[in-house]
Amino acid sequence: MQIGRKIYYELATGNVIVDTGERSGSVVTTTQEQDFEMYAALAERVPDTVGVLELEYGQYGQDFAECGGYRINTETGTLEFVHSEPDNIEQQPTYQQPLTEQLADLKQKQALMQAALDELILGGAL
Repeated sequence: MQIGRKIYYELATGNVIVDTGERSGSVVTTTQEQDFEMYAALAERVPDTVGVLELEYGQYGQDFAECGGYRINTETGTLEFVHSEPDNIEQQPTYQQPLTEQLADLKQKQALMQAALDELILGGAL
């Protein structure tokens, strides 16, 4: 069995409290209540102030492997990554959507532009 990671975060800030990580083999899925009992960082929190994002096994694997940090966007509830460390340690990191999603968006836009160019240049002869 393969179980994706659960990311528990502060609802107010989006900062990550606990990342359960991915698990495989002889593992069982845990409930949020069980996680609050199992992880000390969650046990000391009021559950109503904590959000959770559940991911599929392997989802954003490359992003997690290459990122310098991540958080949850509190407005959208989506995951955001920092892919490079700021030059100035005083500077706040820049969070962005996962690179895998950015790449998919760019591929879609490129295909649309190519289709428009083909139509314009070749008059739809392709």
